[in-house]
Amino acid sequence: MIKTRIVSTGSYLPENRLTNFDLEKIVDTSAEWIVERTGIHERRIGTKDEAASDLAYEASKIALKKAGLKAKDLDMIICATVSGDLPFPSTACLLQNRLDAVNAASFDVSAACSGFIYGLYLADNLIKVGARKRILLIGVDMLSRVTDWDDRSTCIIFGDGAGAVILEPSKDESGIMSTDIRSDGSMWDYIQVPGGGSRTPFSKECLDKKLQFVRMKGNETYKVAVKTLESIALETLEKNNIKASQLSLLIPHQANIRIIQATAKRLGLPMEKVMVNIEKYGNTSSASIPIALDEALTSGRIRKGDYILLEAFGAGLTWGSSLIRW
Repeated sequence: MIKTRIVSTGSYLPENRLTNFDLEKIVDTSAEWIVERTGIHERRIGTKDEAASDLAYEASKIALKKAGLKAKDLDMIICATVSGDLPFPSTACLLQNRLDAVNAASFDVSAACSGFIYGLYLADNLIKVGARKRILLIGVDMLSRVTDWDDRSTCIIFGDGAGAVILEPSKDESGIMSTDIRSDGSMWDYIQVPGGGSRTPFSKECLDKKLQFVRMKGNETYKVAVKTLESIALETLEKNNIKASQLSLLIPHQANIRIIQATAKRLGLPMEKVMVNIEKYGNTSSASIPIALDEALTSGRIRKGDYILLEAFGAGLTWGSSLIRW
């Protein structure tokens, strides 16, 4: 069977840094408290003139350049985001137009922080069945746009960013071995933005109640995240007859350092085998895995033949993992 390989990666972070010390000045918190609870020291925040498609465009240009490709060489663009430029059309279509990727069918995927894994699942299967030959997959989010800066439980967490990968059929044994995705809608209210949809359209009352901002049940989410991430990771490894000890690197969604550490411990992995950059960028939602993957490759932490495991957990609730032989 045809395998799908990641040909190249790219990432882009806004220049503006918001540190914990900056947050101390606008909300009742402390730099030490934020680090202890989340592992975050700073995060990147887009300017008022930047939108999700702008970040996605910059990351995509880098990925195309690394692959030696032009936008017209793409036959599909998948954009994982929950904070796109507009309710519709899709951010992927806006990106297609800006890149001038005239041959690429384009659409968005909405799975919050699990969006990149969900997009990877789709792209992998489309290439495997021969429906597409070259796909640009982007994870991009600007959750600063739906953050209540008076709520210290959420405003300390999120940052903006974009990561991109280009996928093609593999010419050897390298590539995506399998991707598994799951969801449980019974816990939909653990992480949500209540206002702005057809259930509660934007109105003065919606804005007065701050329903346009993200709300999260932190403790409940933490417990479910650790349990489900361990389960899906083991499922993916067992399916491919690979032991956790054989992994060269675990690249988790950068949600919270305690979730990352707890998951690594349950899998029996030392932190030296875990890619962590949450201290610099915070939780960038669907962008966190492709950003971390790009940094891992750039810094030489991934080599030919390595087994790499990606995993994510997000609103929905959704979660998933993907095993890759590099």
